[in-house]
Amino acid sequence: MAVAAFATIFLLASCGGEKKTSCAEEIVVPAHDDVPEYIIVNNPEVDLAEFQVDEDGYYVIFDGTSFKGWRGYGKDHVPTRWSIEDGCLKFNGKGGGEAQQGDGGDIIFEKKFKNFELLFDWKVTRRANSGVFLLGREIKKFNEKDSVWKFAPIYISAPEYQILDNENHPDAQMGKVIGIRQSASLYDMIVAEPQNANPYDEWNTGKIMVYEGTVVHGQNGQNVVEYHLWTQDWEDLLNTSKFSKEKNPLAFELLNNVGGDEHEGYIGFQDHGDVVYYRNIRIKILD
Repeated sequence: MAVAAFATIFLLASCGGEKKTSCAEEIVVPAHDDVPEYIIVNNPEVDLAEFQVDEDGYYVIFDGTSFKGWRGYGKDHVPTRWSIEDGCLKFNGKGGGEAQQGDGGDIIFEKKFKNFELLFDWKVTRRANSGVFLLGREIKKFNEKDSVWKFAPIYISAPEYQILDNENHPDAQMGKVIGIRQSASLYDMIVAEPQNANPYDEWNTGKIMVYEGTVVHGQNGQNVVEYHLWTQDWEDLLNTSKFSKEKNPLAFELLNNVGGDEHEGYIGFQDHGDVVYYRNIRIKILD
C-alpha cells in the first residue's frame, strides 16, 4: 500500500548540520481500517563519503573508536548505556528486558539503506538477548495514557535478525516452533538452519544481505535464512506471526510495506536489557 497517497507531510523547521543530507520531515498517516493514526519521521542522514572504505569495498560504519553516524532510535544522541569498550560497541544491560527507557534504548545508523550487505561480529553474555534490525523506520504513535505522541518500538517496522544465547535464554525454546527465536533466525517467523551459533562469551560472525526484496541471513560462514519481501509469501508469513493483521494491525501494515514506498530504511541494534557486544560493523552498497 502506498502510504503517501493519503498522508500529510509536515516539514520541520530545523535542518541538520553540514554532515546531514536533508531537512527532517514528519508524515502523518490518518487512521484507516483497524490501523491507528501514526507519524513517519524522516530525519537528516549522514554522508557515507565521510566513512572509510575497506579493501573489500565495505564502508566501515563502526571503527571501534567513536559513535560517528550513530544515535538512539527516536533520539538525537547515543544513549549512555551504549559504550565503546576494547574496540567493541557494547550495551551495558541490567537484565531489564525491553525497557527502552532513560539511558537505554535501541540505536540506529543515520543512513537509510536499500540494497546492501551488512557484516558484523557479535557476542553475548550468559542468558543475553539482542537483535539486528533492517530497513527500519522511525514511527510515532499516540499514547492514550500520557496523551502524547511517542516513538513506537523499531521492531514494528523492521525485520529482526535475532541475537541470543541459545543455550540459556528461555526465548530459544519459545515461539510457534522451536528455534524460531534462536540466533540468526528471522525473529518469530523463520528458523535459522543450520543453527551454528557459538556459545555465550564467544564471537560469532553475522551477515544480512538485502537485494531487490531478497533477504539472506548468514551466521559463521553459512547462509541460514532466506525470505522475500513485498510478496504474497511475505504477507502470509507475517499473518502467522505476532505481527499479523489481526494481532497488530499497525505492525502488519508497516512490515508488509517494509522500508516504505522507497524500500529503504535504517539498520539498528537492540537494547533488550542484556550485555551484548558488536564489532567490525561494515556495509557494502549493492545498488
